[in-house]
Amino acid sequence: MSFNIDSNHICTFDTEEFNEQRPASELTVITDAEKAMSAVDLNGGRVYITEAQADALTVAGAVDGRKNLKATDSDSVI
Repeated sequence: MSFNIDSNHICTFDTEEFNEQRPASELTVITDAEKAMSAVDLNGGRVYITEAQADALTVAGAVDGRKNLKATDSDSVI
């Protein structure tokens, strides 16, 4: 996947399924708890992104809908 944010805060996602451009202000960064990854829902699909990309999106104006996940295993140090 290719990902870019231009100087006008337009985000480009280029995947095998689609090439999509959207203003950052129309996007919400979410947490997929099952995969423990950040993602953006686009065109009925989910695009998984790195934390650096998630941070860049929120700086550009996307809503930060991420949730902190914590381990439920009793052996966890968290």
